[in-house]
Amino acid sequence: MASIGFIGLGTMGRGMAANLLAAGHELHVHDIRREAVEEFSARGAKAAGSVAEAARDAEAVVLMLPDTPQVEEVVLGPGGLVESPPAGRLVIDMSTISAAAARSMAARLEAVGTAMVDAPVSGGPQGAESGSLSIMAGGTGAGFAAAQPILAALGTTVRHVGPPGAGQTVKACNQLVCAMNLQAICEALALGRAAGLDLELLREVLLGGAASSWMLQNLGPKMIARDPSAGFRIDLKLKDLRLAGELGFQHGLPLPGLALATSLYLEARAHGEGANGNQALFRVYDRLTNQAGEAS
Repeated sequence: MASIGFIGLGTMGRGMAANLLAAGHELHVHDIRREAVEEFSARGAKAAGSVAEAARDAEAVVLMLPDTPQVEEVVLGPGGLVESPPAGRLVIDMSTISAAAARSMAARLEAVGTAMVDAPVSGGPQGAESGSLSIMAGGTGAGFAAAQPILAALGTTVRHVGPPGAGQTVKACNQLVCAMNLQAICEALALGRAAGLDLELLREVLLGGAASSWMLQNLGPKMIARDPSAGFRIDLKLKDLRLAGELGFQHGLPLPGLALATSLYLEARAHGEGANGNQALFRVYDRLTNQAGEAS
């Protein structure tokens, strides 16, 4: 089993770190929230007071952080991983960040003899807790081979999708599809409600045919129950959609579906709903269709 530095014990990181511990790996954990570190210290992990301390004796360092600036600070900042690389010379960034930034950081780490694998995930907090994430990894073949035993404890689908930055590009495509799928479910539920359908029955029938999806299966019940509670927050969804939009702009691609989904999520945040789960897009449709007061 490996000695792993783990940085970022938030909504996703908690479940992932727990699965690494359960698989028998030794963890050196670091987070800006002391209570998060103390929780894992009580579960057998070693507390690290800094990025350098988390990396010092580690064969690899895993990052699960909110956005590009946080990853850049950990990798490139004072006392970061470029200055203090892990003993095993492997960094696995599982955050969702800019593909261009992932490529740039991989080059900086390569210059000091350290491989970086960008390995963002899909599957939400449920997948993080159950170890059933889908992991899309970018990096060199050797870097991916070194990371694979660690990734195997975190996901059931682990694929090497290309060179550095490719993992983040696949994740941008994933989030585009997810957002537009949630939008389509919102519209179908609004139409079904207006027509007087039993929405539970509607979902059951849709799941049996070509309209079936992960979102309808896992988030459909919350949408029908009008439950806005967060797993994956709207604020984070908007960050991911921004990254996808920036990537499309870099390639000169019009992505009108992405633009519409982004605008609808911005409407949600404008109503103070950024901390809600991303399935709470249904509230935007409640306002658009004047169905907020209608029973499901």
